[in-house]
Amino acid sequence: MDTEQSPLGLDRAVPVLLVKVGHYPQSHSAVGAVRTFGRLGVPVHAMVEDRLTPTAVSRYLTRAVVAPSTGCEPPGQLVAAIREAARAVGRRSVAVATDDEAAVLLAEHAEELAPFLLLPPVPPGLPRRLADKGELARLCAAHDIPTPRALAPRDLDELRASAREWGYPVVLKNVGSFSRLRRPAVGATTVVSDERELLAVCPAGSVPSVLVQEYLPPEHAEDWFTHLCCGPGGEPLAVFTGRKLRSWPPGAGITTRARAVANPELAALAARLCRQIGYSGVADLDWRLDLRDGRYKLVDFNPRAGAQFRLFETADGVDVVRALHLSLTGRPVPRGAQLARSFGVGQVDLLSVAVTAWQERRPPRGSGPRRGTERAWLCRDDPVPALAEAVRFGGRVAVGLSRRAVGGAVSGVRRPGRR
Repeated sequence: MDTEQSPLGLDRAVPVLLVKVGHYPQSHSAVGAVRTFGRLGVPVHAMVEDRLTPTAVSRYLTRAVVAPSTGCEPPGQLVAAIREAARAVGRRSVAVATDDEAAVLLAEHAEELAPFLLLPPVPPGLPRRLADKGELARLCAAHDIPTPRALAPRDLDELRASAREWGYPVVLKNVGSFSRLRRPAVGATTVVSDERELLAVCPAGSVPSVLVQEYLPPEHAEDWFTHLCCGPGGEPLAVFTGRKLRSWPPGAGITTRARAVANPELAALAARLCRQIGYSGVADLDWRLDLRDGRYKLVDFNPRAGAQFRLFETADGVDVVRALHLSLTGRPVPRGAQLARSFGVGQVDLLSVAVTAWQERRPPRGSGPRRGTERAWLCRDDPVPALAEAVRFGGRVAVGLSRRAVGGAVSGVRRPGRR
């Protein structure tokens, strides 16, 4: 019925459930999803750690389903929690995964969850392969998608040999989606500059559960990403491209400042990969343009809504999660051009600006004010999540400072670096 449709054509009778696994209460991806659906009158329910997370206090959230987890629980227990959250919604809803682990479980247990959730027809084992850094490298090689040289070593000797062959520095990453929660080898993407640092991270006698990757120096590279939504068979419904300008920590980690930039070459490359592997659903792909050979090289494929997905929107009002809802409810997705926008992540971006300016002795690129900026937290029509984030952010800073004061600072060996 027309009365059930939003201005974009979204069916307001079909609610959304944001599905999460693990403990990350300060998720601007989830807040963005709540706002993008809630502003169009679509009911949004979200799995949250507690009722005071930024997501839970958004004015646009219909219901917070308190379902805390670490991600280390048995898969059956995690799937049961998703099923109970879906039942709490009261009617079949569109599932939007906000982390890799949730995406993996939704795909692998789609048949069991189908009575409660609308899910994209992605091959069941594909999200797990894409989230696994070693498997991703093999998939890219099979489909002629450029990547930095990468290897999931079988033992320490193979790890050391690869690093020596490629030359230091090299990049270390946790390999799989669940292993990063249960047995993280590194705290984050980590650059090691010599064998001494490598052995400090992966000591003799250990079996390294890491991916070692070629280091692309920042002076010879640019950071890009594609966010897209694909229908059955990997057919792209919405494809967006943009530049990553800053991150926290600087040079790695989450995007804190980005800009939407139309890049047909990169959009076509991402779309080709999704068609070839049959990926269906929302995805966030990280690329580095290697200026030495002019090739875009895929460094990560996140089979879920990316943290900065709200950077991207078309002139028709389509973003990737709205496209997913339209597709799963059998409605057409308008094919408008992407808008020129920028994206910022509040106080974390201020930290990135300050540290980068101190390290490089100059203001970082993109540090000035911009019109049309989508802010991760602060907005006039939904201010409370920004307040909740500020309180939690302040608490994290205080805890970090107190640990340093008592000598608990992490050594400089495991410093995060560029992908």
